[in-house]
Amino acid sequence: MLEAINLTKRYGGHEALSDFNLSVAQGEIFCLLGQNGAGKTTTINLFLGLIAATSGKALINGIEVRPNSSATSKMIAYIPEVVQLYGNLSGVENLDFFSRIAGFRYSRAELTAFLLKAGLQESAHLNSLNSYSKGMRQKVGIAIALSKNADVLFMDEPISGLDPKAAMEFTAICKELSQMGKSIFMATHDIFNAVNVGTKIGIMKEGSLVYSSETNAIDANQLQNLYLKTI
Repeated sequence: MLEAINLTKRYGGHEALSDFNLSVAQGEIFCLLGQNGAGKTTTINLFLGLIAATSGKALINGIEVRPNSSATSKMIAYIPEVVQLYGNLSGVENLDFFSRIAGFRYSRAELTAFLLKAGLQESAHLNSLNSYSKGMRQKVGIAIALSKNADVLFMDEPISGLDPKAAMEFTAICKELSQMGKSIFMATHDIFNAVNVGTKIGIMKEGSLVYSSETNAIDANQLQNLYLKTI
């Protein structure tokens, strides 16, 4: 589903990403840990096609991203740390608007079903986004991803600022998406959440992947100790 082959990105004399190699299969949740500036967001931006690699390849479903961004963009969805939505529109209106931009037209019942699938209570569907908490906005972002029928979801610090209940709900949704066959690439600082939600974990330092393993091969305490040693 998702593959990086010797992916490198330089800005002048600074190497933001260095020979990065990664493979994420269907239904896997890869959680990438690292300090600010380690290269996590650069990696996501390369897969989104927002920037060009200096060398190497980023592929989605075997298709190289940068020369084929119009094709690969239909396969992916992006949920940033702060989901950018229209505050004066309701949850269902935002979903309708962004799904239409992606080329889909859904009935009100279908839009409602997407929001419910993402975990947003029906009583909030017609309320303006200005009244939503961050967790509720994240759920609208997930509903938009579902409406696009995206194969791969990229998430950048998705639980930052969420209260424990909202974080737990978000984790449950991610696991359900994984069971639906969706692949998730998540950049995060949260070691506990990475162990809880991820099927694979990686640690990035200064643009390089310095550690990668299956989640069941390490517990939160071991990962924390390893992370502290590498940063």
